[in-house]
Amino acid sequence: MKPRILSVIAGVMLLGGTGIAAAQDVIVTPEQQTVIREYVQKKPLASISLLGVELNVGSPLPDTVELHEIPDVQYRYVVVNDHTVVVDPATRRIVAVIN
Repeated sequence: MKPRILSVIAGVMLLGGTGIAAAQDVIVTPEQQTVIREYVQKKPLASISLLGVELNVGSPLPDTVELHEIPDVQYRYVVVNDHTVVVDPATRRIVAVIN
């Protein structure tokens, strides 16, 4: 009986974790992508170098990185290792990487 209960609890925990992960997914709409690309081309930034930071969607950026505003978009941007990175300012997590 105990192994069955433990299996059920483990399954519920896994499903709960999956729901939380899915809720954290951020989607940048095509309209926002267009606004971001146009703004970044008009207002280029110098690239900063960050060693040991993976530029993947969902990866956090350190608090020491200055994020720059994009008008009419809730996200911010910065250029890291020659890649434009779009960041959710509330979580500091990367939502898109523009090459």
